[in-house]
Amino acid sequence: MENEVNKVAQHLVNAKMSSLVISGSNDKNIQLLVIAINAMLGSFDSTIDMENEIKLYQGDDNAVAEFVSNCKAGKVGALLCVESNPAYNMPVDLSFQEAIDQVDLTVNITSQNEETSKLCQYVLPASHFLESWSDAEPISGLFTLTQPVIRPIYNTKSVSEILLSWSGDEASAYDYLHRYWDTHIIPASEDQPFISNWKKTLSAGLLTVDGRGKAKKWQLPELSSCAEGVLSEKTMDGLELIAYQSVPIGDGRMANNPWLQELPDPVSRVCWDNYFSVSPKLADEKGWSQGDVISVAGIELPVFIQPGNHDQVISAALGYGRTMEGPNPEVIGKDLKPLLNNSEGLVKYYAPVSSVKSTGGTYELATTQTHHSMEGRALIRETSLSEYLKDPASGNEMHAEVEKLHTSLYKEHEYNGHHWAMFIDLSSCTGCNACVVACSVENNVPVVGRDEVRRSHEMHWLRIDRYYTQAPDDPSSLRVVRQPVMCQHCDNAPCENVCPVAATNHSSEGINQMAYNRCIGTRYCNNNCPYKVRRFNWFDYNGADSIPFNRVDVTGMSSDLKRLVLNPDVTVRAKGVIEKCSFCIQRIQEKKMEAKKDGEPLRDGEIKTACEQGCPAKAITFGDMNDKNSAVSKMMKDPRRYHLLEELHTLPSVAYLTKVRNVEEKINSEPEHKTHS
Repeated sequence: MENEVNKVAQHLVNAKMSSLVISGSNDKNIQLLVIAINAMLGSFDSTIDMENEIKLYQGDDNAVAEFVSNCKAGKVGALLCVESNPAYNMPVDLSFQEAIDQVDLTVNITSQNEETSKLCQYVLPASHFLESWSDAEPISGLFTLTQPVIRPIYNTKSVSEILLSWSGDEASAYDYLHRYWDTHIIPASEDQPFISNWKKTLSAGLLTVDGRGKAKKWQLPELSSCAEGVLSEKTMDGLELIAYQSVPIGDGRMANNPWLQELPDPVSRVCWDNYFSVSPKLADEKGWSQGDVISVAGIELPVFIQPGNHDQVISAALGYGRTMEGPNPEVIGKDLKPLLNNSEGLVKYYAPVSSVKSTGGTYELATTQTHHSMEGRALIRETSLSEYLKDPASGNEMHAEVEKLHTSLYKEHEYNGHHWAMFIDLSSCTGCNACVVACSVENNVPVVGRDEVRRSHEMHWLRIDRYYTQAPDDPSSLRVVRQPVMCQHCDNAPCENVCPVAATNHSSEGINQMAYNRCIGTRYCNNNCPYKVRRFNWFDYNGADSIPFNRVDVTGMSSDLKRLVLNPDVTVRAKGVIEKCSFCIQRIQEKKMEAKKDGEPLRDGEIKTACEQGCPAKAITFGDMNDKNSAVSKMMKDPRRYHLLEELHTLPSVAYLTKVRNVEEKINSEPEHKTHS
């Protein structure tokens, strides 16, 4: 470990002003040490912008604790909660319920059912932020506007309009914003009148105003004193609990969203529950198996054995155990906040484990990935940056060997018009799952619930496979890589020639398409697909059947309100029908019709699939391979390009780019290398 630390330190010193050190801890001493290291490296005013203040996460735990204390002492006459839900979010040791009972007037303004509403005298339903006008200044000098995408479904007002009405101003939120920006935000001039700048801002979504940054003057901490502060922290003996924010659920504010509850964790691939994550070594020492229920300081959760977890750490996700009513009426998971405390003005998300014991019970977690080995196949190909610079085809040597065997019994398809294709850059993909949600929302993919996921009946058209490289029992060498997988839209598609009714067929533009009204549910196509990307509707999830609803507990769209989320441009599938990725054919057709109406050819990048549009890392590129100037045509010549299971000669229209890691040694991903998923 000491050698590794010295090596990292040397890299930082060599990079100097081009380096940056960050920490995810909220420990004051650690953050001060990080600031001191950055100061020593000269990162301030180089990689760290000191002119423009980031205004996010400006909360003060000390001030909150003092406020709660004042409430208990009867020093607060009125409490107004706005989209904050302190009854759930505050540490248990602050005793918020006891405090709010001592306040004469309590009001909660919220757009959701939440725990705080049960404690307040008055609850004001607010419009959802997607139904409201608002603005923000996340960074000094950077302003943005929130515009409604739909009229309020209910008879509600936005938070701004509620506060305006209390002040005696009956203006709408839009009128108030227009007036305020005219006076305080947008600089007007003779050649640039306000209304012109206002319209530009509405179109662009943001506005940058120079000269509003306020650099704070503060004394940089001294490195040695910060190091002493970290070292003075008492080292915990035995096990330690670390609570973290779940990627889909966050701190719990998304717990009432079924789409996100069914979104699997990027590492464990578990959904619908939180759990105690432990290392294989710790599980072996304690005699725990996957799904065994253990009790940590009185909180019972199932064990999930996670390679890479520290041997002395039990980790679990926050944001669960919520008790509000809504689309998810049951209590999902357990709330971990009783194990946390508000110490020295900070909420500490780690604590020593005072007691841990097995309950003797078991619990089946819902997971979307049940097979844990690539079986020696190079599904994901990797290389190091140094090797890539020597040879851009490094790590992808197999591709050239497969290309030599390029022969087929089938006649090649001719694409005289468009030939759609997709590229996924594994170096850019972070496994965040944004593409999965975007696909589900765009294409009316149903939520099936915990029990159906346990049966491997999830309906996601796009999944992200997670694999480990190196030895999974050696945390120091363990690495994780992720791979988005959807229908590969093969030219030699194994699914097409086994369908007895031609429900799955090949379009003239290279898309493997589904005719839902032909499908009789034999699932031959599902069995014959080597990529396992087809989904079967075991129930009438969206109310598309002509028969009455069956299994109401899994028919997610059984009410008129819930059906409002359905995309009218996408067919809603019935029970007994296969479905899969369509390359967002409705978006392709929309842009083709617009181009035809305008008398213009389709431009590269004009069509974006939902997954491509939702990817924050720009890892997905969609386009026309017949357009020689398109991005995908250029990517076809990239030596990193390869296809999944290309030795099967299915000729997919989805291609991947080898993952390049900035590490010193080459990463072996050849078939003989043992890797695990």
